[in-house]
Amino acid sequence: MPNAILLTNARLADGEDDLVDIAIRDGRITIIDATLSHDGYEVEDCEGRLVTPGLIDCHTHIIHGGDRTGEFEMRLLGVTYQEIARAGGGIVSTVAATRALDPEELVAESLPRIDALLSEGVTTIEIKSGYGLSIRAELDMLRAARLLETLRSVRVKTTWLAAHTMPMDFDGTKADYISNVAIAGLRQAHAEGLVDAVDAFCESIAFSAEEIRPLFAVARELGLPVKLHTEQLTQSGGTSLAAEFGALSVDHFEYGKDAEVAAIAASGTVAVLLPGAYYMLSETQKPPVEALRRANVPMALATDCNPGTSPVSSILTTMNMGAVLFGLTVRECLEAVTVHAARALGLADEIGRLDPGASADLAIWDVECPAQLVGRLGINSLHKRIFKGTVVHG
Repeated sequence: MPNAILLTNARLADGEDDLVDIAIRDGRITIIDATLSHDGYEVEDCEGRLVTPGLIDCHTHIIHGGDRTGEFEMRLLGVTYQEIARAGGGIVSTVAATRALDPEELVAESLPRIDALLSEGVTTIEIKSGYGLSIRAELDMLRAARLLETLRSVRVKTTWLAAHTMPMDFDGTKADYISNVAIAGLRQAHAEGLVDAVDAFCESIAFSAEEIRPLFAVARELGLPVKLHTEQLTQSGGTSLAAEFGALSVDHFEYGKDAEVAAIAASGTVAVLLPGAYYMLSETQKPPVEALRRANVPMALATDCNPGTSPVSSILTTMNMGAVLFGLTVRECLEAVTVHAARALGLADEIGRLDPGASADLAIWDVECPAQLVGRLGINSLHKRIFKGTVVHG
């Protein structure tokens, strides 16, 4: 395995026509310049192809059991997501299938979805728990996520999402569940080194901000960053809680208004937009993109890959949907799955950028400009994927 690679004749996404060389040593970018000496390097001629940072999917529920395409048919007939959830469908319907699988089986069932992302230049994936809804099953989901890094060349960031919804078999109040499952399980996950961040679903069909607050307080005690599903289906009031705790991100955010935008602008929180769920649920309330722009809030895009509301395993399609459905520019779409997605995971200093010192996670594309990545559907233009300085696809 070479520890020194020189990418020559690379085209960057800054709009300049000049080609550059990118030197990589020991898994990190060392120099970017017009022409570099080839001595001591294995040379990879990009021949004018576009080179970007490796893409980042910063919000997924990609590890789970079961299938919920039946709900897709129900929604086509006019049944709402809230109605499906209240009838025992939605998140709850995935729980039994997920609980029935051990970590190895969960990974095996999830690999087709994961491999689809990797084949499109993804080098980092965030993976949430949230379909176990018991301490054992939630821990098994994160164990599966950790196992994935031993099977594929990908960086995985794990998120504890036990506060996803109330399980049907839990005998107690929401406060009891937060205390006895979400918080107790979080302490175990932290002790095992399984968790990188803590998330919750703040919505009328899940948990209120005040019900989530004790969980976030424990996350802070353990030194773990938080993020929050909020303002997706209603104006649920979770943004102020997220901002108070300095959340890495607020996710979905369709019902965020000026006050919510101002709160996350002040807290340095990323808005993670999830057009796959918006599309699959036939929603009409778009996230406040123009207000986010005015407030200089960084916007990320992610697949939200999950079995029901966003069964999307394509980051390229997600970029296209971000442009077509939400009105993001081509540059915003590329930044949304690189530099801003890295920030949403607390990794802005490590990945998502082409700078000396950054991890050499790169994608080489058979295109000349980012518009050819964002503006096409059904074409995967990946030429090679580089992870930590090693060519792993192509």
